[in-house]
Amino acid sequence: MNAGAAAHAEPAPTEVAAFAGVSKSFGKRSVLRGVDLDVVPGEITVVLGGSGSGKSTMLRMLLGLEPYDAGSVRIFGREVRELGREEYRELMMQIGMLFQFGALFDSMTVGENVGFALQYVQHLEDDVIRELCRENLLMVGLKNVEDLYPAELSGGMRKRVALARAIAHKPKFLCVDEPTTGLDPIMSDTINELILQMRDRLGATVLCITHDLTAAFKIADRIAYLFQGKILFYGTPEEIRASEDPIVRQFISGSAHGPIAGA
Repeated sequence: MNAGAAAHAEPAPTEVAAFAGVSKSFGKRSVLRGVDLDVVPGEITVVLGGSGSGKSTMLRMLLGLEPYDAGSVRIFGREVRELGREEYRELMMQIGMLFQFGALFDSMTVGENVGFALQYVQHLEDDVIRELCRENLLMVGLKNVEDLYPAELSGGMRKRVALARAIAHKPKFLCVDEPTTGLDPIMSDTINELILQMRDRLGATVLCITHDLTAAFKIADRIAYLFQGKILFYGTPEEIRASEDPIVRQFISGSAHGPIAGA
């Protein structure tokens, strides 16, 4: 690169993902009303909010699965809606996705599920895929399950298989949607521990969408609280615990009484 080109090169983004003034409506129902949020590299950012607050909508927009009406959604410094097909594909290979209910393919074995992207996107050799599947399943605490089908697994095992699939291609950015839904407290804590381990082992940035306060306080470096379509609070777990905002305090306490009841 010559000196002139270097002088005009865009600076590296200081965030893995960023929302700026993002709005989204479904018909007459406004879900997001100017959302601003930066996902800092190397950290776990948790987006908290009540059911139907728009948390999962944010995630779908970030992954290019849902258009946004206004504002900017950027990933690795690129505007999502401006991505071409090939560029989108390349960026998605840097991202791992853990869906709320696992989203495993019922007709495939555990090994085939974990190795799906390795086979059909990266086109690796079968023996390499088998070894990577084994390694990633061991990382989430599963052994000798490659030939089982999802229907033969417990809910916690399915979630761990889904996590193994999400990390199989060593993503730089891991997106997690309601990771503890439907799990008992012990398995929920196991999943939270695994998310922390994946952050540390892979050096990945994590964006987690949840309404589970226990999970949020366990794994978050930073917490964003989404309320009435905007980020009402953004800070550390310690800072949100100390917040004097009555809406934030009611949500954190889980009380039925307070300003949220009439929102």
